[in-house]
Amino acid sequence: MASIFGFRSRDPARDRQTDVSRLDRLAKLFEQIAAEIEAERAGLENRYRTTATNAAFLVEAMENGSASDKRSSEVSALTQSILNCERRIAALSRQDGMMKDLRHSLDMVFDGNADSAATAEIARPASTGRGRK
Repeated sequence: MASIFGFRSRDPARDRQTDVSRLDRLAKLFEQIAAEIEAERAGLENRYRTTATNAAFLVEAMENGSASDKRSSEVSALTQSILNCERRIAALSRQDGMMKDLRHSLDMVFDGNADSAATAEIARPASTGRGRK
């Protein structure tokens, strides 16, 4: 569109397409990071269960006299490992919540940028979900 001052603006449909493309890339990045967080948490939770089981069996064996009291340092190490796992799992849960909030905010930005005429013309970015996970 040309103005009387010689300034030409871009077609609004092209702007919307640029916005959709940008938001789609950002949504995919958020999903990738969320998947990384979930994979780390799942692996950590498996190791946590194994460590907790080993600690419980070791404590039981010590109480029954089938393991020497000298293994108490092993119990301490397992206990510290369990505490570290719990802290990391909590941190990952906070990160996961933040990713969901960011994703929800992205949906809000997309909804806020769409006007009623544009909504009928363009589709929501492929990877933007409506609900929070």
